Amino acid sequence: MRFGMAAALCGMMAFGLSACGEKTYQPERFSAGPNLGFAKAFSADELAGRAPGTEASTKARGMIIDRFEKLGVLPVNGTFEHVFLYGPFVNPETGEEATPNKPGTNVMGVIKGTSESRLVMVITAHYDHLGVKGDEIYNGMDDNASGVTGLLAAAEYFTENAPEHDVMLVAFDAEEDGFGGARDFISNPPLPLERIAFNLNFDMISRGDNELLWASGAAHWPALKSLIEGVAADAPVTVKMGFDEGEGREDWTMLSDHMVFFRAGIPHLYLGVEDHADYHKPSDTFDKVNQDWFLRSLDTVVAVAAAADARLDEIADMRER
Repeated sequence: MRFGMAAALCGMMAFGLSACGEKTYQPERFSAGPNLGFAKAFSADELAGRAPGTEASTKARGMIIDRFEKLGVLPVNGTFEHVFLYGPFVNPETGEEATPNKPGTNVMGVIKGTSESRLVMVITAHYDHLGVKGDEIYNGMDDNASGVTGLLAAAEYFTENAPEHDVMLVAFDAEEDGFGGARDFISNPPLPLERIAFNLNFDMISRGDNELLWASGAAHWPALKSLIEGVAADAPVTVKMGFDEGEGREDWTMLSDHMVFFRAGIPHLYLGVEDHADYHKPSDTFDKVNQDWFLRSLDTVVAVAAAADARLDEIADMRER
């Protein structure tokens, strides 16, 4: 059944006890309570929509870093916070590249792998949203408190189940403003780009209103199809491939931070749901989320991350071709 009616009831009762939010699903790869609690707090009014360069953005970064530290995630090159300047990218009068003049900060952590391999998987999710417009807060629960929660769920999994390869976790800033954080990451990488074998990007993974989680990217990297099929066979949500092959459907290849990895020739997968009625509206709030489906989605995206780590050498071969 579709979740529209249930989602509308989510705000009628207290957190964890709502009609659509009882934690009936028990995740296999992470703890439900802390991650749901993070998602709720990260999309609350107190964070004022997490616009880049604001006090709210600083608070948001602090929440991510606090979770990293508690989980045992290590800083990248000595720090979790990586400051950059971005945009405007093109001078509208001359058409030339303009001098970056907006401040942003990416949050980066790393979990060391058990092997001697130099290959790295980079898992990403943008933490910024649209901030406050007029007197309305754009909380950005699905877009993209959900993806950051997925990033932290993956961090929890890999700190408890050591990966074979290094896993870098990056919460990008300024995705909503020209992919500023992702552009800076590729232009000023914290490690040699040739070491990055794969990018797994989480953006909008909580609103399963039509019960579907999409994996976009395999049309560009066909060898990833078997990985997705393997996870989908046992996943607690329905996973489909698409939104990268044309055929009259929107192409998501250039619509989120994975775009910069694709342009750099680095294999990627983008996991997300379709647009919904609350997309980029003040109504994109935690009470609209079916918490049970969200937990299932989180378990699924972490399963994709685990499968990618196991096959990272094979994925890296795709880049060489």
